[in-house]
Amino acid sequence: MAQTVTGGGKMLAYLRGVFDRASKAKKVDIGFFADKTYPDGTSVAMVAAINEFGSKKQPPRPFFRDMIAAKSGQWPSAVAGTLRANNYDARKTLAAIGAGIEGQLAQSINEFDRVPLSPVTIARKGFDKQLIGTSVMIKSIGSKVE
Repeated sequence: MAQTVTGGGKMLAYLRGVFDRASKAKKVDIGFFADKTYPDGTSVAMVAAINEFGSKKQPPRPFFRDMIAAKSGQWPSAVAGTLRANNYDARKTLAAIGAGIEGQLAQSINEFDRVPLSPVTIARKGFDKQLIGTSVMIKSIGSKVE
């Protein structure tokens, strides 16, 4: 007995729409971008990298790697759920995910407390909170969808 299937045109149009929306954006970059500087012109990205990886004078304070290790396992399901909630619009989804990860990165900076500051740094700052001084770095976290 032969079976006839109809309505494929609507299904094909729907799937093409999903593909078009899902293809509007490919990635989201999150972090510290070249256009962000301290008032004296120092690159925020450079300061963040020195904090993350350390230097000859400063031990590493891996706030970014710690955040990735702690949170990245949640990202695939967050992307999937957000993609569905946004009717498969990749640009909206990646913008929302980027904003969420920005918040996770800011939280990681605020909560970092593993490598004590030197007494000289504490005296200069007037307090012993690591990675927080002027708040320029934390306010410079951004994301860009491509």
